[in-house]
Amino acid sequence: MRRADRLYQITLFLRSRTLTTARWLAQALNVSERTIYRDIADLMCTGLDIEGEAGVGYRLRTRNELPPLSFGAAELDALRLGCRLVSQRGDAGLALARIETALRDAGQRLPDTALFAPPVREDATQPALGLLRTAISARQEVHFAYTRADGTPSERTVQPLGMFYWENSCSMVGWCTLRDDYRHFRLDRMQGLALTGVHFAPVPGRNLADYLRREGVPPECLF
Repeated sequence: MRRADRLYQITLFLRSRTLTTARWLAQALNVSERTIYRDIADLMCTGLDIEGEAGVGYRLRTRNELPPLSFGAAELDALRLGCRLVSQRGDAGLALARIETALRDAGQRLPDTALFAPPVREDATQPALGLLRTAISARQEVHFAYTRADGTPSERTVQPLGMFYWENSCSMVGWCTLRDDYRHFRLDRMQGLALTGVHFAPVPGRNLADYLRREGVPPECLF
């Protein structure tokens, strides 16, 4: 998890709990208590009104939150349909529960809309979807065995850049270190997918924006 994401998560936890200890935060975010102490100190330096101390717990004295968004009927239908489309493609890890909680806090709920997304063929891609989303967010290389459509096997180390949810499959686009170029990989042809622990920095000419431009994807399709 990126540090900026962790600081945001800490803020959410402090807003939702009466008192939160550093130990609880460390366990929830899978970091050390020392990291939490540094994060809390940095949040306080930004002006966040945090009260408490190490060994006791922390809470927010004031909660200056933006007013909740209000969605119209068509927008709520779009949210429900989007959630159904994603879940039918095996990526249940995308947080429907969190969306429902945020809407409930705003006095709304997702409707039981009459818009449906039929299931796609079953496969074993769900764990890979979550792992690849993590790798893309953390800019971490992945390694896997891959079988091409003609049956040719290979081993690949890839810098993952984006995910594509097709009608009957999912694929990942990334910078392939073997081919020294962009490559698409279908998730159902991957085996032994794993994070390598090697992080990569954005490089001009091998990032997602450059790939989409090279492929001629119209800007209006990216929303």
